[in-house]
Order: sequence, then C-alpha cells, then structure tokens
Amino acid sequence: MSEGQISAAAFADEGRAAVERAVGANKDAVSAAGRLLADCVAADGVVHGFGTGHSQATVLELVGRAGGLIPTNRIGLTDLVLRGGADRAVLDDPLLERSPGLARRLYELADPRPQDLFLIVSNSGVNNSIVDMALHVKEAGHRLIALTSLTHTRAVPALHPSGQRLADLADAVLDNCAPAGDAILPLPGGGALCGVSTITSALLVQMVVAEAVGLLIAKGADVPVYVSANLPGGHERNAVLEARYAGRLHRNGF
Repeated sequence: MSEGQISAAAFADEGRAAVERAVGANKDAVSAAGRLLADCVAADGVVHGFGTGHSQATVLELVGRAGGLIPTNRIGLTDLVLRGGADRAVLDDPLLERSPGLARRLYELADPRPQDLFLIVSNSGVNNSIVDMALHVKEAGHRLIALTSLTHTRAVPALHPSGQRLADLADAVLDNCAPAGDAILPLPGGGALCGVSTITSALLVQMVVAEAVGLLIAKGADVPVYVSANLPGGHERNAVLEARYAGRLHRNGF
C-alpha cells in the first residue's frame, strides 16, 4: 500500500493480510498452546488471563464470554480495589502498571492452584508489570502462554531489570504479527493509523481454545463452555457450570 492511502478498504486489505500472516506463523505455537490449555482444563485447572492497557481486550476474548471456556479468570488492575481493599484512588495513577510489587499482589489475589495456566498478553512484551507477572508465574511453577508481537518486542530495549521479555519466559509464544507500534496504515508525514494487534490476537486466542477443546473432546471429556446469557436458560446453565469452580472465577469489573 502506498503512503497516504487511508481508507476503510485499505485497512480491511491490510487487516486481512495480517490475519493470514498470523495464521501461517503460529501453526506450531497454536498446537503447543492448545495442548497446555487442554491439560489445564483436564486437571481441573483454571486459565488466568492478564494484560494491561489495550491488551485487556484480548484477555476478554478468553474470559467469561459466550462460546468460551468456563474455567477462565481475568486478572486486572481493578482487582486491587474490587478484591484487595485498596482505595479507588490508586487506579488514577497513570503509571500504576509499573509499580514494584504490583504483579505479586495481583497474583496473590487470584489465588491460583498449582495446575492453573496463565495467558499473559502484551504487544511489546517489555512492560515491567508484564515481565514481573511472567517471572512470578514461572517461579510459582505454572505453565505460561505468551501472546505478543515478536516484531515489536525485538525492536525495543528490554525494560525489566532482569533484561528479559515476556516471550523469553513462556512455554508457548503466540505472535500476533503486528508491526512495531501496532498501527498499519502509514500517515503522510510520519506515524501510522489503525492498530491491528487486537484483531490478530483475538483470532489466535479463539484458535487456541478451539484446538484445546478439540483435544479434550477426542479424549471423551465433558468440556465446560459458556452459552450466551441472552439465550433462554443460558444464564442458569452457565451458573451451574461455574459452580464447579466456586471461588476461583472472578467476574467483577466486566
């Protein structure tokens, strides 16, 4: 696409190309992540999703949605207030996600079990809280799936004191194939428009879920999956299945 060609059709073309790149680049990673997810669910585990900023949108593709797995939990900064008793004012800090000890506190509030799996999402993969959480998850013995842009994370310095990035710590790495900076339509005079990582990341999350559920069904497992609460009887059915994981699935903040 030539510079300055900004339109809905241009973004659609570039978005389709990014989707094709993501599918082609992640075949082995999706298989590996699907096995991790299937093993977690089979072991009565819960999958914990964590991301900050816009990466939270991708976490919501995993957690608590129609057509998704029930044993999923979202870890977010609001947990500090909703579940940790912190003053609401802490959320006004624009640099909160960089605070030392933040990831450890969020991990403690999630109270995961040893068989639980983590999906951590970060386009850059270098933010301190993201790497802190990944380090803590691995130190605690959990398996970890990373969803990041390998192009972006390789193009920027590692910010964490350990010198590590999210992708360095994961058991499976999903590459959303977004460019450094995420946006894909070049603007006249510099810069770019329209981020693509949410589209490709959502696709990869759903592919991993499909892969995991396929593996579980092949083994004869009864897989707990949400139906839409806006279908007749949907809420009641979901509540029965959620009860298997009482106290482990946190839906506050949605």
